[in-house]
Amino acid sequence: MYNASKEQYDAFDRQHDYLGSKIKLGKELLWLTKEQCIECGPSIDEILDIVKDTMIAHGKNEYEMPAKIGIHPYEDVFFHAMPAYVPGQTAAGIKWIECFPRNPRQYGLPQTTGVQVMNDIATGVPVAIMDCTWITAMRTPAVTALSAAALKPETEYFGMFGAGVQGKEHLRYIVHTLKKLKKIYLYDIYEDAVKKAIAEVQPEIDVEIVPAKDPKEIAEKCETMSSATIILRDPLCVVKDEWISPGQTIIPCDMNTFFDLKTQYKADKYIVDSIEEHQLFADMGYFPQDKGLPKVYAQTGEILAGTKPGRESADELIVCSNIGISVNDIAVGESILMKALENGVGTILPL
Repeated sequence: MYNASKEQYDAFDRQHDYLGSKIKLGKELLWLTKEQCIECGPSIDEILDIVKDTMIAHGKNEYEMPAKIGIHPYEDVFFHAMPAYVPGQTAAGIKWIECFPRNPRQYGLPQTTGVQVMNDIATGVPVAIMDCTWITAMRTPAVTALSAAALKPETEYFGMFGAGVQGKEHLRYIVHTLKKLKKIYLYDIYEDAVKKAIAEVQPEIDVEIVPAKDPKEIAEKCETMSSATIILRDPLCVVKDEWISPGQTIIPCDMNTFFDLKTQYKADKYIVDSIEEHQLFADMGYFPQDKGLPKVYAQTGEILAGTKPGRESADELIVCSNIGISVNDIAVGESILMKALENGVGTILPL
């Protein structure tokens, strides 16, 4: 439990008064569609600022966030409940998200769907329900981009595995934090996805995006790499350990699915966004039972907050696993909510 400061409690009261001036608290709530979330959403630079502040708060333990719990009707899917309270951002709520990788090709539906509930901290009443998929797509690459800049700011060649929604957003975000980039390499098992991603994103950024012929090319050419594919109990280990070199920075969003487990265990520093959430996955069998979770050096927020040093030598092999923490979703959701209320966006529904 986090004990808020007097200034934060005063902020909760001000927020309550403002919310009460826009809707009838306890009797109404605001409904926001995905399109309306995008309309009221922060820019990339604004999201980077929000997420950086939130990750620093996480690194300083100025938050409350139980490890995500979930249900798993099929081996390759999950539903996750992700509550969070971030007093410094005057934000509290919960995200309920589902990931079904089979959906696009089998049902013509998105892989990821979900909703997010935002609450008035002073009274606890729900204030808004909004789509959470755009928020998820934005906060995830923000953490990768911030991590990359903190751990390998001089990176000239960045590699991305996965050309879906998350992959494309990584291409957009990474150029905002890695200022010395010369090329971005992109790989996906579906070549048409790579072509579509490059056609969509390349006109928006100044760094050349190159389709990689195979995963090995990225591993051998790129100082910093990220992967946004799927999270599986049985790792795919597509990127082989023998392809990895000292000094590289690996920032997976899919935990241990895409990179060889050997690499994670031998890394000089293994960093995670949340120890509790990674341990939860380890307890569920996502890491070998005889080894368990690799020894964690620090949490990502601690690196960004400067409470623990990041890279300390040029030849350190660093793995920074960010599987997504709800403090970021709720903080970004709070920004969207305030903008929507200010501009009269959304539908007010009876509670």
